[in-house]
Amino acid sequence: MKMISNTLRHSKYKLLIILSFILFTPALAQQPAIKKGDQVNVQLQLQKLSEAFNAIGKYYVDTINYDTIVETAINEMLKKLDPHSIYINKKDVNAMNSPLQGSFEGIGIYYNILNDTALIISPIAGSPSDKAGILPGDRIIKINSVDITGTTITIQKIKEHIVGKMGEPVELTVKRIELPEPFTVTVIRDKIPIYSIEAVYMLTNNIGYIRLNRFSATSLQEFRSSLSRLQSEGMESLVLDLQGNSGGYLNAAIELSDEFLENKELIVYTEGISSPRRNYYGKSNDMFEKGKLVLIIDEGSASASEILAGAIQDWDRGLIIGRRSFGKGLVQRPFTLPDGSMIRLTTARYYTPTGRSIQKPYVADYGDYRNDLLNRWNTGELISADSIKVEVSQIFYTLNKKRKVYGGGGIIPDVFIPIDTSAFSNSYLNILKTGYLNKFVLAYVDKNRKFIKDNYTKFSVFQKEFEVSDPIMEQFLTELNAQKLAPKQYLPETMNRATLQQLKIQFKAVLARDLWTNQEFYEIINHSSPEILQAIELLNNSKLYKKSLTSDH
Repeated sequence: MKMISNTLRHSKYKLLIILSFILFTPALAQQPAIKKGDQVNVQLQLQKLSEAFNAIGKYYVDTINYDTIVETAINEMLKKLDPHSIYINKKDVNAMNSPLQGSFEGIGIYYNILNDTALIISPIAGSPSDKAGILPGDRIIKINSVDITGTTITIQKIKEHIVGKMGEPVELTVKRIELPEPFTVTVIRDKIPIYSIEAVYMLTNNIGYIRLNRFSATSLQEFRSSLSRLQSEGMESLVLDLQGNSGGYLNAAIELSDEFLENKELIVYTEGISSPRRNYYGKSNDMFEKGKLVLIIDEGSASASEILAGAIQDWDRGLIIGRRSFGKGLVQRPFTLPDGSMIRLTTARYYTPTGRSIQKPYVADYGDYRNDLLNRWNTGELISADSIKVEVSQIFYTLNKKRKVYGGGGIIPDVFIPIDTSAFSNSYLNILKTGYLNKFVLAYVDKNRKFIKDNYTKFSVFQKEFEVSDPIMEQFLTELNAQKLAPKQYLPETMNRATLQQLKIQFKAVLARDLWTNQEFYEIINHSSPEILQAIELLNNSKLYKKSLTSDH
């Protein structure tokens, strides 16, 4: 009973510390977090919670997992606040932070599972694996003498073996097709960069393209390096692609916005009942304050993406094209808890320079909030801009040209681009959802790597000359149907031509990624993208660009 009592005491105090931390943390001491009149009630509620927890620990009929009870209590408490205040257990904190911090500690390989074995897609350039001689197409069959083959192996299980403390050795047993026997190589873990910029290249002789997938600690440095490279190649105008970018660090959004805005121009301000208004302004000597600019957004662009898009739109600095963004205008602040777990608590709302709140409405159980994308599809908003509903109270005016812009639920683009329903049909989406295309392409690369590399020595040659033949697509669909992964059978002769063509484009793009990098994937995809084609048209036509910047949308 003593052991149970100690566990109970520890868990009870953990919960009370967490609650006190949220309500009374010194970090918020200078802010009026709790009104004087509420303090007695707060103390009463804490006492009530403590006594309920104590009663459960002493008298409940069965064995109790106190950690589960505490985590459930915290999660349920935060759910009552808003859709974005969350609890993250200790185990998941590092996994969540690594992409935003810009690095993790590992051996530096891209890999996937093929035929129950870890297949190396490619080592990361300059990584420990690259230096150790690991090659695309190699198969890892053991890690530190532990067999990692078989039907139960997963990407996550392999990750647990190769990610760890920097400086520690990892012994890989590798099977290479050209060699008769497996060989062993020792790789020393190191810092492996996680880049937030996936693609940087010239769309035309004078239009550059950058795709940003998150706002991380390294985004500004990556952006400046990318911009310098494009400018050296003759870039005069820029397309910044934020499609699917769900956000990241507030400071990264401010820093990147500053690259486009002039000194002392307001970028964003934050404000909450316990967080006094704080303004963030542009500074001088930034890299792209004058050139023509197009930002691409969609329903997956959220948070930090919306801060950047809102600032650009409000100052009439560039054109926003695409579809209405997600609509997340709440600022979360991380609070580390005593056991290493964390809560990300909403402490403020953010507002664009004109005073717009981009946060979309949420009530009760957040059902409509979480089904918002489906609702947009059902109402026709992803196909027609006329289906976007805006309250009169949410009309604002830009700061220079006095154009109408809108708040209350995402950034509405200056130029609307609908989803291509002929290409992105239900059949296409259902096929992609199975994940089998990626698996099929991986097997195709593994079987034909030498032939492809010998015949397409450079990506430019591959991009121009390689075609996905009808027999390849027929083979893919035949195997897909045999696997019975899709909701119905798909036959080339009964499928929409646009859908088949889009599948071929996706196949070629995934193939390019497996042979080279993500950049080559986007160069293939973007070649026929309506958003990219529209951006190029706007930037090539100065009259159209200026007209779009002076008219209401």
